[in-house]
Amino acid sequence: MPFSIAQLIEKRKSEQYALHSWYINPSLARAQMIIGFDKIYVRGEGSYLWDADGNRYLDLLSGFGVFNLGRNHPVVKQAIQDALNADRPNLVKMDCPLLAGLLAEELVKRMPPGLEAVFFANSGADAVDTALKFARAATKRPRMLYLEHAFHGLTLSTLALNGGEEFRRGFEPLMGGFDAVPMNDLEALEKQLRQRDVAALIVEPIQGKGVYIPVENYLPEAQRLCRKYGTLLICDEVQVGMGRTGRFLCCEHWNLEPDIVTLSKSLGGGYVPVSATITRRKVHDATFSRLDRCQVHSTTFGQNELAMAAGLAALHVLDEEHLTERSATMGEELLKGMAALQGRHEMIADVRGKGLMIGIEFKAPKSLSLRAAWTAAETARKGLFAQLVVMALMRDHRILTQVAGPDVNIIKLLPPLIIGDEEVEMIVTAFDAVMAEAASVGGRVWAQSVQLVEHALARQV
Repeated sequence: MPFSIAQLIEKRKSEQYALHSWYINPSLARAQMIIGFDKIYVRGEGSYLWDADGNRYLDLLSGFGVFNLGRNHPVVKQAIQDALNADRPNLVKMDCPLLAGLLAEELVKRMPPGLEAVFFANSGADAVDTALKFARAATKRPRMLYLEHAFHGLTLSTLALNGGEEFRRGFEPLMGGFDAVPMNDLEALEKQLRQRDVAALIVEPIQGKGVYIPVENYLPEAQRLCRKYGTLLICDEVQVGMGRTGRFLCCEHWNLEPDIVTLSKSLGGGYVPVSATITRRKVHDATFSRLDRCQVHSTTFGQNELAMAAGLAALHVLDEEHLTERSATMGEELLKGMAALQGRHEMIADVRGKGLMIGIEFKAPKSLSLRAAWTAAETARKGLFAQLVVMALMRDHRILTQVAGPDVNIIKLLPPLIIGDEEVEMIVTAFDAVMAEAASVGGRVWAQSVQLVEHALARQV
């Protein structure tokens, strides 16, 4: 019998949650069911998903930043098909692949001055791990600094840079020599750098978990201090890069010239996992320092033909469709619309972001009845109100969002960069309706809290 992936999907699509519950991650499958996210999606196009019943959903997660170009972009799809049809010699290994060289060339064109050497891998965590190794090789120093609340990955090395206690808990002891410093505290940073044993400071120019934006002078001054004490600056652009914040790299908002940049997620055009670590030549050469060390750092699938083709096509689309500029324009419109809601709904504490990376933070209400409901939810699980809003957006408006991190009342919006006025209006209108509903303790938003509180309390037993 011939193999058909299409027939296999059609035959067994109703089993996906059962299969995940049995073989992959039962806790995640159960969580999806509890919050009403257990949809069976059958198609994705542009900014939208469709389920098996034909319902359309606006996707504001974008695969946590993978789909900057939208889903199933035809140019990227065609590039991958062309690469497959060419029957090129993939992963020869004793080879210098053409497409990898071409993608590296295109990336270097888009970098701040001095970044001219590229290493390809498969994921954001791979890229960060590469950056850490290169920094140690270049400086011969053992320590790394990261900012509180940071997220740079979940592998064992990147977990040591993770500012979220919930992610770290249960995996200790973590790698030593990794220390957190508070964002915006230059005195605390200099105190660490003054010891002259820090290989690198790694920063997300805007932090993904919470959408925390540094004060205007912090990153430029942090870069100056790193230069002063011989420490490298790594800008983790895995989520905030590729046009997400209205610049190709987020660090461009502060005119930074880092020593190392990491990219991933949307670099693969929404199809193929790929990451890039772009460095100064002297940093790169310190790792690959001799002929017998030319493969001292490598990864099996890092320069595969499909990933390189997807990366080249993704950069082409970003330029041809002016998506970085579109991100800036539509992000400004969305921020303006959400900021107007802040004036009408007391529980919206803050609206912040750059481009199409936006955080909406909530605060406790003033009325006694609402405050009692808020306190009950927050006592059971910090950040539970934001999850109630997420659930209401999905249930009543078919908008896919998520809380911006553990234990925070913040929702993060990461729509595809292709959204237009229609989607902006949909988002603002939906949030307006949900927040109006949340202003009544008898409304459907708070009605969902009972089940979530019960589950949260059960976790504490």
